[in-house]
Amino acid sequence: MNIKKILEYALEREHEGKRFFSENAERLQNAAAQSAFKAIAEEEQRHIEYISDQIAALNSGAEAPSPELPKSGFFADRAESQSIIDTVAEAMVADLPVLRMAYLIERDFAEFYAMAAGKSEGKAKEILDMLSNWESGHERLFKRMHDQAFEQYAQMPWGG
Repeated sequence: MNIKKILEYALEREHEGKRFFSENAERLQNAAAQSAFKAIAEEEQRHIEYISDQIAALNSGAEAPSPELPKSGFFADRAESQSIIDTVAEAMVADLPVLRMAYLIERDFAEFYAMAAGKSEGKAKEILDMLSNWESGHERLFKRMHDQAFEQYAQMPWGG
């Protein structure tokens, strides 16, 4: 498996993810929802920088330094501790498709990295496993947010 090709593909997807979260953060009305999307966009930027460093290291034949990334699930843990999920769920009923898309984007990232890690070994596997774990935390967060917002939507009387 060509790690450079995997990382180049991943870099493109991370840029798309960052763009999705940044653009949708601007259109959301609720401050907590905006905060959640902006925080994920910032994490996607760190992924972009990390992957870019790995590609540069591969191009130069050097080993890229290990990143100083928060532990897997950092943002999801923070969101729960600050009740962001509950507040976002209340505000996001009208934006269920956006939450669903956020969940699917993060799930796709996690699955892609896990699949690539399963076909890799050594440093490449370590890098891809780390990215998969990080994206899995985002995936769980947005799944919970979507499910809670959907539950509220399902309880609404007809006509909102």
